[in-house]
Amino acid sequence: MLAIVRQTVLELRPHAAEEAAIHLHSVLDRDLGVDSLGRVELWSRIEREFGVRLPEALFATADTPRDLLEALNAQTGVAAESAPLADADGAAAVADLATPEQAQTLMEVLDWHVRRHPQRCHVRLLGDGEGSDDISYAALQQGAEAVAVGLQQRGLEAGQRVALMLPTGRDFLFGFFGILLAGGVPVPIYPPMRLSQIEDHLRRQAAILGNAEASMLITVSEAKLLAHLLKPQVPSLGGILSVAELSASQGSLRAQPRQAGDLAFLQYTSGSTGQPKGVMVSHANLLANLRAMGKALKVDAEDVFVSWLPMYHDMGLIGAWFGSLYYGFNLVLMSPLAFLARPVRWLRTIHQYRATLSAAPNFAYELCLSKLEARDLEGLDLSSWRLALNGAEPVNPDTLQRFAERFAACGLAPEAMAPVYGLAEATLGVAFPPLGRGPLIDWVRRGPYQASGRAQPVAPGSADALRFVCCGRPLPGHQLRVVDGQGVELPERTEGHVQFKGPSTTEGYFANEAESARVRHGQWLDSLDLGYMAGGDLYLSGRAKDLIIRGGRNIYPYDLETAVGNLDGLRKGCVAVFGSGDAASGSERLVVLAETNEQDTAARRALQQAISRAALDLTGVAPDDVVLAPPHSVLKTSSGKIRRAASRELYERGEVGQPRRAVWRQLLRLVEAAVRAQAGRLLRALGALLYAGYFWALLLIVASLTWLAVALLPRRSWCRRLTRVAARGFLRLAGVPLNVSGLGQLRLPEVRVLVANHASYLDGVVLCAVLPPTFSFVAKHELAEQFVAGRFLRQLGTCFVERFDAQRGAADAEALAAILDAGQSLVFFPEGTLSREPGLQPFRMGAFVLAARADVPLLPVALGGTRMVLRDGQWFPHRGEVRVDLCGHLLADGHEWLDAIKLRDKARAVLLQRLDEPDRLRLAS
Repeated sequence: MLAIVRQTVLELRPHAAEEAAIHLHSVLDRDLGVDSLGRVELWSRIEREFGVRLPEALFATADTPRDLLEALNAQTGVAAESAPLADADGAAAVADLATPEQAQTLMEVLDWHVRRHPQRCHVRLLGDGEGSDDISYAALQQGAEAVAVGLQQRGLEAGQRVALMLPTGRDFLFGFFGILLAGGVPVPIYPPMRLSQIEDHLRRQAAILGNAEASMLITVSEAKLLAHLLKPQVPSLGGILSVAELSASQGSLRAQPRQAGDLAFLQYTSGSTGQPKGVMVSHANLLANLRAMGKALKVDAEDVFVSWLPMYHDMGLIGAWFGSLYYGFNLVLMSPLAFLARPVRWLRTIHQYRATLSAAPNFAYELCLSKLEARDLEGLDLSSWRLALNGAEPVNPDTLQRFAERFAACGLAPEAMAPVYGLAEATLGVAFPPLGRGPLIDWVRRGPYQASGRAQPVAPGSADALRFVCCGRPLPGHQLRVVDGQGVELPERTEGHVQFKGPSTTEGYFANEAESARVRHGQWLDSLDLGYMAGGDLYLSGRAKDLIIRGGRNIYPYDLETAVGNLDGLRKGCVAVFGSGDAASGSERLVVLAETNEQDTAARRALQQAISRAALDLTGVAPDDVVLAPPHSVLKTSSGKIRRAASRELYERGEVGQPRRAVWRQLLRLVEAAVRAQAGRLLRALGALLYAGYFWALLLIVASLTWLAVALLPRRSWCRRLTRVAARGFLRLAGVPLNVSGLGQLRLPEVRVLVANHASYLDGVVLCAVLPPTFSFVAKHELAEQFVAGRFLRQLGTCFVERFDAQRGAADAEALAAILDAGQSLVFFPEGTLSREPGLQPFRMGAFVLAARADVPLLPVALGGTRMVLRDGQWFPHRGEVRVDLCGHLLADGHEWLDAIKLRDKARAVLLQRLDEPDRLRLAS
């Protein structure tokens, strides 16, 4: 067994020396640097070598190889590999599919379910065995009320924060809701993996507890005696309590009224040192996000969600638990340790309970691929799994493909794989893919992307290409945009900062105004992620922040650099911590690069071990590589800040510690690279600014001259011809090429109704330039009352319709019918308005009713590229090609209302086929 431990340590920790002392009393994490992912590998090797199945509890309790040896020797500690689990008994029939749509707080959601079906199973908690501990809605409320009484009797006041540091189980569920019912604000923080780590763990969490000004901490009983350790660091902390102690209190609950805008809980995203960031999530934020995600995923009470995700993380807390609470579907909950100890159990549980939903970070899917053998898949049926959500860390395209291919034999549908995007600042979800589409991988040219951020498509399989995974489209009621460093929205397929807004967006970070102001830009919030939009979908390309995600856990470099920099033997302020992509694990490798003058081999080995212990103590994760480098190896800015990205590039090129060029050569190269990069940015920014100025100056000149000429010309036909020439000239001079197809369909001089999508204020100019001067535009009546626009449009023969007054609208419709009867063709924008968001919006019926009743052909026209050139709400134009596709003629089947509806649906389907944009009507339904 020690040989297995040694081999595992040497493979997982490249910096470990061959002669490192590994014995029965070596502490797995502190001495050997074996973190949770390392334990997964060690467990699987021991079980495979000895043909046993170690108890799952051992994953959390074993500290040394001796603990493992005792489990192997003890007959009670060894169990044969179990046969595939049989299907679970059918769950109780779902009473209804209704949801608490009127609820304004999380407590009202629970009350709603308790009133309608108090005994329906809400959560099934799985232990080591095959049974479950079922919790009904009524049981959850009763258990939470008992905790709430105990909190109130200990002086908890409305709005005070209560930290919750508990593993997955009844205590967490009762504790969280108990805090809410008592009027407090829960602050979930992650618990230590083992009870032996509680003291050190609590010390590390002091910064979060202090920032939240926590009045109490609910945790396991073993931590109560450690309250004195935190008192000096967290003056607000009144006591450390257990759920059992709180639940034993006698008395009645005093109701605490809460409003939708009140704080529901704090979600901490930062490390335990430095400046913690607690995202403020209100009840309104939370319910808006749950409703939007449910609509996007078509969730209802007949779904079943299997989750091993930690309850302190937003994907496990909100996506799994609160999602099941709101929609009433059954949640099968297992411990994260149960998954890590035996990844196959996750899939077996999906099989057993016929789960339809489950989510995990990318590393979990990769873990199943690497650790599951053929015998693990025997009898495994994943056909019920309709959505395998992949989020919380960068998604690897190879992982998606290999997971879908391997488990297709188990019934997993390829379209079930669903990469998603979210973050705590948006409560949880931001973008989800359309149902049934399956993963999209974008192949782009490496050179243009790395040089200027332009995502030029290239054929799949190209050797010199980059691949990016599509994360989906914004949730209903939410918006995404990509901007440059000055906050100007970028055209599609151009990399920039991803920003979002919507009802789920946080107001900011608790007691941290500086960070809140840094990410907020008006109504928009900066995700600090990089990406681009294409066809209404978001593609993430990287992070503007230095956050490292390893095994689903967030690691902040500054925290670790500070801790490592305090170790003796290292040069202070000369430590760089960064993540390096690792295809093997589907996660990121944690690398620590530290400068030292030490040359002695034994001393350097001791330094590496000390760094590993410091990292493990602080983050719970051991570094994958510790690089000790000579002085001046860690790259810095002129002001002395660590250049982590540049240090990572140096590491990945294998150039750390290599003899350097002469100082003057290094300086020359640095100056040259800096000047070239800065010059490129300035030239691009200057070029964009000059183009924008030229665009608007040209438009002003052309529009003014055209308006004046049209106002003076006596004939309408002359006005239209002049406007057509002016529109063509403007687009040509503005550098906006027109690509027109299907124009031949307008050769016949027949009367027709033309309908076009509306994406930009340029659409009218483009149609004037393309269409023959025989069409009359149909516009909203408000424009007719404007002096400048009204006179110009009337001279062109524009028809105006009333949108809000039903009587006047009917009269206008009759007038339009008369115009058609008189032989005049009409142009409609049936969406009625435009939006900065990509997508075809719902159609108004006017154009289709007229075409059906007049029995004239309807011609859909697809306008592409105008939104990229000039987006609504963004007065900064971009160069780009405009495409105009005149589709085939459509005829209504008859003259009735239903015939007009069918004609509308046909036109909509035709336009969606020609446009690289989503269907907003489907997203809203």
